[in-house]
Amino acid sequence: MTGIKIHPASYRDPAGFVFTVDGVVYRQVNQSYARQYEQLINFGLYKKLTHESLLISHTEVDGPAQSSDHHLTLLPVQLTRINYPGEWCPEQLKAAALLTLRIQQLAMDHGMTLKDATPFNIQFDKGRAIFIDTLSFDLYDPGRPWIAYRQFCECFLFPLYIHRYAQTGTAPIASAWPEGIPANLTARLLPFKSRWNAGAWLHVFLQNQISARQSTTAERIHSFSPTKLTRLVGHLQSIISRMNTAPKKPSAWSNYYNETSLGQPYLEAKEQLFRQYLHQVRFTDALDLGCNDGRFAKILAETGVSVIAVDSDWSCIDSLYNQHLPNILPLCIDLTNPTPASGFANAERSSFTDRAASGMVTALALVHHLALRNNIPLPLIAAYFSRLTNQFLIIEFIPLSDEKAIELIARKETTTVGYDPEHFESAFNRHFRTERRELITGTDRILYLLKKNDRT
Repeated sequence: MTGIKIHPASYRDPAGFVFTVDGVVYRQVNQSYARQYEQLINFGLYKKLTHESLLISHTEVDGPAQSSDHHLTLLPVQLTRINYPGEWCPEQLKAAALLTLRIQQLAMDHGMTLKDATPFNIQFDKGRAIFIDTLSFDLYDPGRPWIAYRQFCECFLFPLYIHRYAQTGTAPIASAWPEGIPANLTARLLPFKSRWNAGAWLHVFLQNQISARQSTTAERIHSFSPTKLTRLVGHLQSIISRMNTAPKKPSAWSNYYNETSLGQPYLEAKEQLFRQYLHQVRFTDALDLGCNDGRFAKILAETGVSVIAVDSDWSCIDSLYNQHLPNILPLCIDLTNPTPASGFANAERSSFTDRAASGMVTALALVHHLALRNNIPLPLIAAYFSRLTNQFLIIEFIPLSDEKAIELIARKETTTVGYDPEHFESAFNRHFRTERRELITGTDRILYLLKKNDRT
């Protein structure tokens, strides 16, 4: 085998590590984890979890030993797209939390427990959350508390509570505190009225008080019966399953298309033209930038390809995710500040830009926001979009005469220059050639089908 590469984040777990060979992902099980792995398999937990589609399945293969501690090599089902908690909407974090608790519940029934509870153990694939870390299970000691309880609260429960009261979305919290937001900070961020919430009081404020006392005294491990642990897991399930993550009022973008004066005729004309463009080309995957309610992401999905649909508005992504469409992955991405590479040496997690490149990229009713609201020059937008597409770009240009463009420049003190079809085409022609250029019927908006230049 050639091209063997150990994943940069694998230093975190002495039980084993992930590596790739010629782009195929494998997992090594170390001898130090042999006993736990054998119990996972032989006591029926692996079969139960994979049967319920809770854990990614694998096959044991004859693979190269990457260290002297080699026990087994696993070939897991390969995922098409990698995503991170800092890109999830509240409903996705909620689903990941409930998945973690369900797995902990089943693990206890089979003499095991989750030794960690990080959302990085979970991916969203085919419209659902799935657990991907086969080596996260340890032998269950009935007399000890759940070792991952604190991490679960910091990574799942606390961000959901903050979102519930502040309507922040959960992605910014996960991005700012990738290892979890601590109880003392959560307690300060939550409003006073949250103290009357029984779940918040028990898991946030009481935990904060206990942690403060333990910081000045030696921490002692008290006996913790299986019954208590079962009740704890059940209580967390009850809290999170009943938690309402929906927006308290419509966001600025959740009704974007319906509020435009162009109305349904514009949408129908654009959709008809959009479908024509799609029928003209072939591509294997797609990325919809500024997807809004997902109308055009769904049209892309009709072609049978996998689609990443992104928007900076968490409520739009919440709504799209709740439809559980198997070949659409909705993510919260602010294109003015997309997810960077992160972790130790910026190598543990790759950037959104590196992960999202697709054969077809669509950017409808988007460029005017980037150029007029955020003052990003058209040449920079064109260069970035050329990095995101491997082949084609369908993009809509909205001129300054359009009502939406007028709204964006109304409060600007400086004169808008360099924003017109000529400058737009000049910027994008450096990276693309124009395959189609059509006015959307009844408007001054232009829809382009562009093909990436071979040299870019």
